[in-house]
Amino acid sequence: MKPKHRRLIFILGCLVVMAAGTAAILTAFRESMVYFYTPTQLAEKRLAPGFDATRPIRIGGLVKQGSVANLKPTGLAFTITDLTGEVPVTYRGLVPNLFREGQGVVAQGLLGADGSFTAATILAKHDENYMPKNVVDALKASGQWREGEQ
Repeated sequence: MKPKHRRLIFILGCLVVMAAGTAAILTAFRESMVYFYTPTQLAEKRLAPGFDATRPIRIGGLVKQGSVANLKPTGLAFTITDLTGEVPVTYRGLVPNLFREGQGVVAQGLLGADGSFTAATILAKHDENYMPKNVVDALKASGQWREGEQ
């Protein structure tokens, strides 16, 4: 075999190995990705064909005033709203100290067939001026955001 052919086979082999490695990385990345939705976006996505309700997702918005209820022994039921849409959420576990009504929150978990959300993790804002950027953007897009009300 000529050196030219050996070099060509080596280069093609390297390309095949690189393509297989890239495909493996992209597949692993897709499986670990968690999508973020607001309640309004989630209502639209649920009805779309191809929506996979078995994958974990994140929903973010504000904790609706008057919606927090304690569940025995350690848990909460509350509603997340973006002031346009709402999603009922249940959570079992310890709640962050900063979690309260009217404040920004992001919940990660699974969407039930009835549209309720079972959270595995609750992320509350970390100070009085912070709200997740995606939540702020969604509130601005819905026309519900007023500057200076962070």
